[in-house]
Amino acid sequence: MELSTWFAYTLRVRYQETDQMGVVYHTNYVNWFEIGRTELIRSLGMTYKSIEETGLLLPLIDLQMQFKQPAKYDDLITIRTQISDYTNIRLQFNSEIRRGEELLVSGSTKHVWVNQAWKPTRIDRALPELYALIHNQR
Repeated sequence: MELSTWFAYTLRVRYQETDQMGVVYHTNYVNWFEIGRTELIRSLGMTYKSIEETGLLLPLIDLQMQFKQPAKYDDLITIRTQISDYTNIRLQFNSEIRRGEELLVSGSTKHVWVNQAWKPTRIDRALPELYALIHNQR
C-alpha cells in the first residue's frame, strides 16, 4: 500500500515540557505523536470526539520511537504524521518531530478499533464514512 502524505502541525516547546537542562522530557514526544494523530484525523473531516461519540475507541497497542536529537525549550517544532498502514480493524501512523529540517524523533504507533466493550470492531462496518476518509487519504 502506498503511504499517505505527511500532515504537519507546528507548536512551540513550552517550559513545563522540559527538564532542568532545558531538554524536552521524553514522555512529551508520546503526547506530541497523539497531537499529530488527532489533528491528522481532524484534517480529514472528523474529530476523535465525534468518533468516540459513535461508541468507537482507538487504543494504542504498540509504540516505537527513535531519538536522534533533543528538542529544547522555546524550539519551534513540527509534528509530522502519516497513515502508514490500515485495515478495517487496525491503523498505523508514522510520526516525526522536526526542528526545521532537522529530524529529532521518529516513530510509529499501532492501534486497533474497538467498541465500548473493548471488542475489536470493523471500522468499515461501524463507521464507513471514516473508513472512506482514511482510504481516500492515501
